[in-house]
This record gives sequence, C-alpha cells and structure tokens, in this order.
Amino acid sequence: MRYAYPTLAGLLSLAARTGADPTWPAATDEMEEIVYQLRGFKGRLFGDLITPCNNEAAGPGRVTASEWLRVGFHDMATHNRVFGTGGLDASLQFELTNGENTGPGHNTTLKFLANYYSSQSSMADLIAAGVYASVRSCGGPVVPLRLGRKDATSSGSTGVPQPQNSAETFRQQFDRMGFSTEEMIQVTACGHTLGGVHTEEFPEIVPSGTGTNGQKPLDTTDATFDNKVVTEYVSGTTQNPLVVGPAVAVNRHSDFKVFNIDGNATMNGLTSATTFRDVCKTVLQKMIDTVPSGVTLTDPIAPYAVKPVDMQLTLNSGGSSFLLTGYIRVRTTNRASGAIKNIKMTWKDRNGGCASGSCSYTATVQGVGTGFDDTFEFFPISTNIPTSSGISSFTVTVNLNDGTSESYNNNGNSYPLSDAIILQQPQSCLLQSSGALTVSALVRNDITTTPLLGISYLTPRGVVRNGNPVPILSSTTVAMTKGNCVGPYTFYSASYTITGGLSYAAKLSVTAGSNSDSFNKASDLSGSCTTFSGTASCTTPGGGGGGGNEPDASSTIASSSAAAPSSTSSVVEVISSTTIAPSSTTTSSSTAPTATGPARKPTVAGYTRLRCATEGSGVRALTGASFAYDTMTLESCAANCTAAGNFAYFGVEYARECFCGNSLAASSSEAPDSECNMLCAGDATEYCGAGNRLELYAKPGTGTSTASAARPTATLGRKETVGDYVFVGCQTEATEGGRALQGKSWADDGMTLEGCAGACSGWEYFGVEYGRECYCDNTLRGGSSPAPLADCSFTCAGTPYEYCGAGNRLELYRLASASSSSKARRARGVTGRRL
Repeated sequence: MRYAYPTLAGLLSLAARTGADPTWPAATDEMEEIVYQLRGFKGRLFGDLITPCNNEAAGPGRVTASEWLRVGFHDMATHNRVFGTGGLDASLQFELTNGENTGPGHNTTLKFLANYYSSQSSMADLIAAGVYASVRSCGGPVVPLRLGRKDATSSGSTGVPQPQNSAETFRQQFDRMGFSTEEMIQVTACGHTLGGVHTEEFPEIVPSGTGTNGQKPLDTTDATFDNKVVTEYVSGTTQNPLVVGPAVAVNRHSDFKVFNIDGNATMNGLTSATTFRDVCKTVLQKMIDTVPSGVTLTDPIAPYAVKPVDMQLTLNSGGSSFLLTGYIRVRTTNRASGAIKNIKMTWKDRNGGCASGSCSYTATVQGVGTGFDDTFEFFPISTNIPTSSGISSFTVTVNLNDGTSESYNNNGNSYPLSDAIILQQPQSCLLQSSGALTVSALVRNDITTTPLLGISYLTPRGVVRNGNPVPILSSTTVAMTKGNCVGPYTFYSASYTITGGLSYAAKLSVTAGSNSDSFNKASDLSGSCTTFSGTASCTTPGGGGGGGNEPDASSTIASSSAAAPSSTSSVVEVISSTTIAPSSTTTSSSTAPTATGPARKPTVAGYTRLRCATEGSGVRALTGASFAYDTMTLESCAANCTAAGNFAYFGVEYARECFCGNSLAASSSEAPDSECNMLCAGDATEYCGAGNRLELYAKPGTGTSTASAARPTATLGRKETVGDYVFVGCQTEATEGGRALQGKSWADDGMTLEGCAGACSGWEYFGVEYGRECYCDNTLRGGSSPAPLADCSFTCAGTPYEYCGAGNRLELYRLASASSSSKARRARGVTGRRL
C-alpha cells in the first residue's frame, strides 16, 4: 500500500542534503530497498550474484562483479557533452550487437538487473546501482548513488573505446564523454581492478589455451577492489593482457596507451591505496552521474533510519474493522546488538483524533536484514482498526533497553496512511500460469469518482541471444465495476489478463481522483480469490446512510467470486478474518485478537509433512516453481504448487516464500523442527520454515521422513526421460526467425530439467540453454539443427547432476506421445535428434 509521492526532482530537498530521512513515501523508496535491503528478513537479494566478489555466476572465468562494473561504463561511454546526448540511460540494451559491446557479460548482467525493473526502478538507475554494488561487494569505496535516470527507447551513437584505438583517439573519446586526460586514466584503472580479458571476445589478446577458463586477469587480485592494477604496472611486474603479451604485437594494448599518455604521472599518483580508493569513489560517481541533458538526479540516497514497509489495510469479515499489517524497519547499523526493546506505533483516525480510545500498537523485533554496510530490524504490525473511525497517519517511537526512547514523525509530517482506497488482497487473485488477474478494491463512500485499476507489467521481447534481454515495460488502466456496499465502503472490481509470462512482476494501483493505493505487488496475490462475508449496513464515513458510492439496492454480502479468473477452480469463503498477531508482538489495542499457539500440520491439501529441511548446498532444494507473497499460508502454497504443475513436493520458507518440485536437491538434509520457527505471513497459527529452512511436504508415496527420500542420483549424465518428455538431443538455436523455441521462456538460477518440464507442461517441446534458461514451443523454428552432445556441456544451475545445454545450444526434449522415433536412432556421442 503506497500513496502519491513527490517526483524525483522534488526530492532535492533540505532533508536529503542534511542527512535526514526523506519524507515517506518517496519516489526513491523502491530503489532504496533494492540497494540496501539485501539479505536476511525481507531481503531483496540484489547483490546475490556478486557476493562474494569472486562469484562467477555467468560461467567459469567470469567475475560477475567486474561485468556489472563494465556495463556501467559501456552504457555511459557514448555520452556527448556538447550535444547532451547519451550517457547512463540503459541504451546499452539496444547496442549489444553493434560490435562495440562484445561477449555475454553485458547480456547476462542486463538480464539479472531486469528482474528489478519497474515503473519505480528504471534500468538506468539499476545499472548505476549495479556499479555501486559491485564496487562495494569487492571491498571498494561507497560510490554515492543518485537516482532519477531515464531509460532510452532506442540505441544511441557508437563510440565505446576499442583496444585498437590510438592514445589520441582515447583522449578524444573521453573528452567527448566529459572526462579529462587524468580522469580517463583514473576511471580506466578503477574499472580494471576487477576481472580480466576473455578469449571469447578478444582472441587476439588472449589466444585460445593461454588463459585460465578462457580468461587472463588484469591484475593478480582480480576479485578484490584494490590498486594492484596500478602498483603492478608501475613496478613493471604487471601481467595485464592489455599492457603486455600478444596485445602489443597487434596494437591492442589499450591500458598501456591510456596509462602512459601522460608519462605515467597519473598512475604514479595512484600508488597509495587510500588515494586510489578516494579517486575511484569520485570518478566512478562521475561515470554513473553522466546522463543525457534534461535528466535531473536526486541527491545521493541513504537508508532510512525508520521506514514503514509493506503497510496494508484489509477489510475484516463483517466489515466493521480493518486489519492493519506491515513492518516498521529500523536501521540498527550504529546501535549495539539488542539495543531496541520495542517500537510503538501511534495513529490518528481519519478526523485527526482517536475516536476509538485506543490508537497505538507495540511490537518487538521479528527479523533482521543486512546490506553491504547496514543492518536493520523489522518490527511486525498486526492490529485491528474500526472502519467507523479509520486511520490517516501515524508516528513511531523506538524504545531502547536503557530506558530512553526516540520519536520519529516523518520530518514533522507524520507517516501518511490513507483509508480512502484499499486494494483488498483476499478478494484479489492472480493465476500466474495464464496471467489472469482479478483485483477488488474498497472505495470509501464519500468519494464519488469511479476508481481505475492501473497495471504496470513486463513483456519479454523474445529475441535471439545477444539481442535485448530487457523486457518491455507497459502499463494499462481498466475501469472498475461497482459492487456491494459494506459499512462505509463499496467494493469495486476489475479483471485483466497479463500476457507474456511475467505477470508475477506486475505492479498494481487503484486510483480515484487524488486518492490512490499504489505500487502493490501482483506477486503478493494468491492464486484464487476468496469471497468476502460481510453484514455491515451501508453508511457514509460520517455515520449516516447514503453517499456517492452507495449501491441502488442494499446488500449484506459483498463477493468478488464473479470476477475471479475463469481458470480458478474454486472460491473459498472467508469464515473469519481474525488474524493472529505474531508471537513477538504485543499490543495496546483493545481490539487485538487473542493469540492461539502455532502448531505443525501433519497434512495439508493432500500433502503430508516430511520434515524441516535445509536448502541445497548452493542450490534450491525445490526448483520446479516458486511464489512469494505476504499472505502466505501452507494451504495457499499447496494450492499454488498443485495449480502450477501438480508437483510432488512443496515447501515454505522465510514465512512468505513457496517452492515446488518433483525432486529434492541431493544436498538438502533434515534439520531440527526448532529451526523451522517462523510463522506463516498469512496465518500465525502455522509454521512456514525460516531462513534457509523449508517446512517440507510431499504427496503420499513420494517421500519419507528421512533425508534420503526422492533424491536424484549424484552422477552427472543425460536424462532419457523427464516427466512426460523424452530426450531428443543437443540442438542449435534457430537461424531463421529468432529462437528455436518461442512459445514461452523463463530463466532461473535454480534451473533443473524437471523445473523446465513443469513450466512447459502442455507444450510439445522444451529445451534448456546456458544452464539457466528454459524455452517451450510446439514447433522448432527453421535453421535449428542437431549438434554434437559434447556441445551441450553446461550443467544445470540448480543441480550439478544434469546437463542444461550451453551457449546457443539447447538440451532438447519432446513429449513422448508426440515423438515418432526411438532411442536407438540417436548415434551416441555424435548427434541426437528424434523429431
């Protein structure tokens, strides 16, 4: 639940300049969470691929952090300071095949960053955040991060420096970007402290067989942000392939040309480690702040001291009260461990008072999150508020164990929380397999404007490898239909089908005039809509009957079931909306529900509990499908996994994450039940795992309570059958019309053959490529042909015991019922194609 906030340009405020929190909500809130709320409780996981710094997520020899850093430079490098064009604007996504941006690193980096792409997080800002994160993950300085970049809609000019250029050409190119000769040398050194040069992109510089995993490092500590690239150069001991070696003979020793242009004066000035860090902080900030003219950036962002997170009102059954849920996040970076006793939230009703006589709630910590430099504690909110009085704003008091307290009032404005329009999650649903969406909202009866449902969603481009991996960001609005009145509110609903297979990434807003409930995550919605059960008589907020949204005929039951997606199999009536507060909270509200002790559930919707289980070692235990939302229950996870592919297993982790699969990772093991100690986000009477711990269930006959149940054998090999599919062979991508398989696609760092088969259920073919990419279709496009089995050499990202294609190579399977040939027709070790 978010509301209208100032534009990014409007955030150039005194509060930001003096180090105080911005006024919440702010247009930077989404990026603030992505950048700082990295791991642990409610972690956004933005830094996972570059943590630790030597992580090679894109393949052996490729330091992922270095590729993120390079993407920032390549995107910026076409800037023209005279004309004000180019700069860091995400135009790189359109320039991957122009010959200046070679290798897979740009593509894989943009593909990962696109997971966070939304109307409140531009790709350009995400690229800049990637530079900040890669430098910090590798031990470098904190590069100040400003926001507000705008994404280009097409490619820009050429002009990325190339190794064969002369020193004078380099100087002219950097001058065009707005960098002096000294800054050119500095930013090159800072950018080349990580990673190396690859044979795949530059065989003249790193001939085949001369590097390790096809790469030669730029210095001896290629996964540490330090000044070895400088000191080794100055001392004459460098093995930098852009300074010495084969590059010299072919005039591609570009680092030498740049470093030596001023007689090594600048490089000698960087031999101090402290100077190097300070200089890199400055020039890398200049790099990411180089933007087209007309773009105004905010002041550098910083994490809030106190921030409301995921605050949401939900109308309770009967219609006489709301359930307010969410978290107060407190930054604890500079506090001693355990310094906070609790937090107290105090609110005002919609008239600015406290008509109910009890308007406060006290909570103790539920979870801890971390970033590169910060720690946070999360305090859960779960309390009832009468609809007759409502809520308009609140303040927060942080009570410390030493007896003192700190008050936070949002820079004197209080934290706004409007009850004018509410997206009602239980009566809203999203069937992710088809994209069928239904949204129900409550509009207060004193508002006469008909609400509109706004949907911001992503659509894959469906292009060939090295084409644009960034999906298209689109938006649409749908008029909502008036429903029944319950107390001082009227239901409205709307349905829409989000095409493209990325419906889970959609963001939803309901707006009526100047009132809105904005930027709600579609992934928080369950797969089926429930029916609202209410009996409150229709009123206006002032207490009288009538009002702009009162229906023509009075009604006691408001139901969204008629608007549910046609593919939803059932609608479950809400018997009671009483929600149990987490055990770690206390409340001063007289309307708070009475807690009931949580318990393990032996059976859930046809599944039997197996155990508390660990995640796999470096892989997910279950890789078939996944869901995450803040109303998670064991029942909703079971329903999700049944609808997504009738999976044999389901497990819930971290209170709000649901995973499905037909097999368990071999390295997953049994853990004590006491370690699965987090209560479900949507039902505090159930346990939903914990960090790295799954509350694991299986269909009868699938698994047992032992840790060895249903494990894949620990031997790497080809799988002749996967579910209903049989192995065809190793297959090239198409040469005509894009990809060989174009019906559906997705990518996952937990990819397995079983997961892809489940996602492609119903399609004739599925294929896995590059270790982590899954494709489905009913036909193979022209130009796709058999390839040697040895070409499909990548193991699956989610298990080391299966093959998942390679670059431009598909591990191809076909439905057994559609296959017209036998295993004997495939010549082992040469080609294998059964079509």
